[in-house]
Formats: sequence, C-alpha cells, structure tokens
Amino acid sequence: MSDKFTTARLQKASDHFEILVKPQQALDYKLGKQVPMSQVLMIEEIYSDSSKGTRAPTDKLQKHFGTLDPVKIAEEIMKSGELQLTTDQRRQLVEEKRKQIVAFISRNCIDPRTGAPYPPQRVENAMSQIRFSIDPYRSGEEQAKAVIEELRPIIPLKMEQMRISVKVFPEHAARAYNALKTFGTVSREDWQSDGSLLAIVEMPAGMYGSFIDRLGKMTQGTIQAKIMT
Repeated sequence: MSDKFTTARLQKASDHFEILVKPQQALDYKLGKQVPMSQVLMIEEIYSDSSKGTRAPTDKLQKHFGTLDPVKIAEEIMKSGELQLTTDQRRQLVEEKRKQIVAFISRNCIDPRTGAPYPPQRVENAMSQIRFSIDPYRSGEEQAKAVIEELRPIIPLKMEQMRISVKVFPEHAARAYNALKTFGTVSREDWQSDGSLLAIVEMPAGMYGSFIDRLGKMTQGTIQAKIMT
C-alpha cells in the first residue's frame, strides 16, 4: 500500500471488487463527511484485483450493481465495503474510540461500594488488563457496553439503566431491530400486522443520545421513542 492511495473492497457472492482511493478523502467519506466521489477515487476503474491491475468483468458489474458507471459502483463499494486503512489512520481512529469508551465509562459508571464514579485513569488502567478489539468505525459509546462487561471481573461497575419504548415503521423495522440490540437489551418486541415494530429497549442512560441519533438517521427521522418511567 502506498501513502498516496489505498483500496476499498466489496465482496458480492463469490465475486470480489476493488477500487483505488486516496486515503484521507476515502476515510472522510467513510466517516460520513460530504466528499465528492471524484475526489475520493484515484482512478475511475473497478478491479477484481487491483494489485494485479485486473479489471472486473463488465457482466459481473452489471449483475451485481445494475450499472457500469464506475462512480456509482464506487459509491456502493465505499458505503458497503471495507476500506483498507493506513497504519497511522487505524492507530488514530482506535485511539479516538478508546478515549470515547473511557470517557463514557467514567461518566456513566460508579463503584457500587462507594457510589463514586471512576476516574478516567482508573478506567484506562483496567482496560489495559483486558483484550478487547476496538472497532475504528463503530462509536465509542456503542462499544462501551461490551467493554463494561469485560471490565466487571477487574473493577466493580454499576451503570444507571433506562427503558425506552420504541416504534419503528415497516420500511425500516427489520434493519432498525438489529441496531436496537447493539445499544441494549430488547426486553419486549411486538411485530404488528403492518410490519411495524413496537419494542422496549433497556440501555445505559448515557447511550440515549447516540441511540436517538443513529436510529433517527436509519429511519429518516420517523422513529418514535419515549423514555419510560
């Protein structure tokens, strides 16, 4: 991999597709920033193996993407595929997520023996004793839930929980259901005859903001959520 370009990859069935992209512009695009695809691509070409310069067959492109337009295909590869990060990019993103996780735990968890929150450095020290693979793309708050479970054998942790009543309309219900489970425990679910979902989700109180933000984007702002007392 060059410092001037990297690759983004997408697997569809048994077929493999790659594009050559500019590292920083591609990362910005992957993180949701408004970057034109023309600034992301090094070259408007779709490969089955970019290292060998092997272009993807046109029949495969048409079959899987419904178009031969390299820009449109590249957009799908970037949105749904895997971006190969440079070493510096991965290190930076992982460190940012680590700080988010530490801040979340320090802010939302207490020592049940004393009722006091844990200082960030204490959380950092405890995290150094577990083996947790930080995802550079997922939000730190989402990953904090799994980290907390890993930390409990090392330091006692208690977190304030909240219950959220959620309604998701049919066109977004299946996708949103999977997202609900990443934030907490779905303690009740009722699938309506029209395909909509009524659910109760129990989650750490500190995750409510990111929960509403993510589900709002996923459902185009149509989700209905209410904090239960």
